[in-house]
Amino acid sequence: MNKNIKVPMAALVRLTTYLRCLNEMKQSNVQTISSSDIEDATGINAAQFRKDLSYFGEFGKPGVGYNIDELHDTIARILKVDEERPVILIGAGNLGSALLGYSGLPENNFRIVGVFDNDRHKIGYKLWDNEIYDISTIKARNAKIGAKIAILTVPVKSAQDVVDDLIESGISLILNFAPVPIHVSKDIMVRNVCFIQELTILSYHLKS
Repeated sequence: MNKNIKVPMAALVRLTTYLRCLNEMKQSNVQTISSSDIEDATGINAAQFRKDLSYFGEFGKPGVGYNIDELHDTIARILKVDEERPVILIGAGNLGSALLGYSGLPENNFRIVGVFDNDRHKIGYKLWDNEIYDISTIKARNAKIGAKIAILTVPVKSAQDVVDDLIESGISLILNFAPVPIHVSKDIMVRNVCFIQELTILSYHLKS
């Protein structure tokens, strides 16, 4: 990969789709795949698929296609999910519980290694076999855990304060489910997920 070339975020998003597709094909014992097969499976144009891969080098063989295992492992390395990534979860409510129980996390090399909350009625109890820790201990605990990624499922009013604590604890990548803008420095990346926003957009497209 040419380090002077900036890879568009949209291309990275599509890489995650390719990886998921390749995971499914590996389970079906398929050995090779063409760009047309990728288009059929994902709906992403074959030319776009080849362009996305070209940011990172040359792949596949003309007339043969792509070896699924090799392409899967390469994309996993590009996305840095070729080895297990520790993640901490902030917020042990209904959404946090659902995410903690989601099998797709470990299947894609993400492991929640710490669950934190500020509710004294939850602290010390277990959620999906994970003990819930006091949010005030996060800095000390993450010094041992070494997680760089956090999932945030807290009320709007406490989101910014929690994010500030996360950053002080060594977190630099945050998946934010709180429906509120988060203010961070340029070296911190936040991805916002808002169910209501997505549902509202879908609602707009309802037929009269």
